[in-house]
Amino acid sequence: MKFNKRTENEEYSEKAKVYLNTLCDVKPSRSTGSAGNREATDFFERIVSPYGYTVESESFNCMDFESGESSLRAMNRSFEIYPSPFSLGCDVEAELETVTTIEELEKCNCRGKILFMKGKICDEPLMPKNFVFYNPEEHKKIYSLLETKEPAAIITATETKPELVGAIYPYPLIEDGDFDIPSAYCTDDVGDEIAEGTGGMFKLRINSKRIPSTACNVIVRKNPDAEKKIVICAHIDSRASTPGASDNASGTVVLLLLAEMLSDYQSNICIEIVAFNGEDHYSVAGQMDYLHKYQKEFDIIILAINIDDVGYKEGKTAYSFYECSDETKRNIYSTLSNYKGLTEGESWYSGDHMIFAQNGIETMALTSECIPFLMKTITHTEKDTPDIIDCDKLVEVAAALKDIVENCN
Repeated sequence: MKFNKRTENEEYSEKAKVYLNTLCDVKPSRSTGSAGNREATDFFERIVSPYGYTVESESFNCMDFESGESSLRAMNRSFEIYPSPFSLGCDVEAELETVTTIEELEKCNCRGKILFMKGKICDEPLMPKNFVFYNPEEHKKIYSLLETKEPAAIITATETKPELVGAIYPYPLIEDGDFDIPSAYCTDDVGDEIAEGTGGMFKLRINSKRIPSTACNVIVRKNPDAEKKIVICAHIDSRASTPGASDNASGTVVLLLLAEMLSDYQSNICIEIVAFNGEDHYSVAGQMDYLHKYQKEFDIIILAINIDDVGYKEGKTAYSFYECSDETKRNIYSTLSNYKGLTEGESWYSGDHMIFAQNGIETMALTSECIPFLMKTITHTEKDTPDIIDCDKLVEVAAALKDIVENCN
């Protein structure tokens, strides 16, 4: 007699599909501080609550934003521009001043003018001025010059930079709720046309506003009073422009599956599962809130694991190590040898794992081995939808992490 009972993996795969679609369907998105973001964190907490963990979801302050159609006009012509995320709004008529390098910015007189930035000075997005993890001196200098010279508003022209911003084109050079000069951005082609009007009068309207808001991390723990701890994390937020299936509903789904797989886990080690909120937000407020509360406990963390952009339908899941001993690597290699869909990959340094690695904690990270392709074509765009994710791969990652955790005893 044949039975129609589904296997455990098939059941987990079906759950993963439901979780993925739910996270990607929230409106307007999972951008930190938005209504959709709160819906996503509520959903995460609701799913893990029956599994016997202690649950923490204390709110922190952050900034949401809204923007609408904006315009730039001159000489009976209009130019397509976009409000920079978190920019203040403005309605300005002023002379256009153009700069292409920091040296030109140093020399220019743009007080009260519309400052147009293109070329070399726009080679890479500026880190938010108060960003604590990575903030080049060159970026700080540009911000300082802009605030000293006091243009009425700023427009930037940017090229494609998939290795830095994903598939967004054009990308906002400035994305910073702590920077108070209104700014917009455009493609480099439109920028060439705008530059022809340097010295002339332009009318700029930026339709954008900041909305003070709150959000939360969701942190769940087994055996919270233990003297040693393993942290497994993924960011639950997304950029406002995307459903964020790969980035990073996929990692969040793995956390949900893992929480269930470890629901009966008995150990003298604390298991801490963290849905971080803010990896794609200028202020990384969730990560900062976590550090403020728990950095003093980092000395008890024996392993930290971050999951970001896993489950793409092509290729394998790639794992990488940071600050790990040879013994830890050997143990993990042995565990993962049973999982044909996982392979060692290149290190990457722009994810939540770095808050642990930079503190000397043994850390590993998991992503898709196709991440270069995803960054060039899909990441941070409306194309990042659930249909690009293989939910069986999410189950495999969760099962592999369960084995790693259990082998840490």
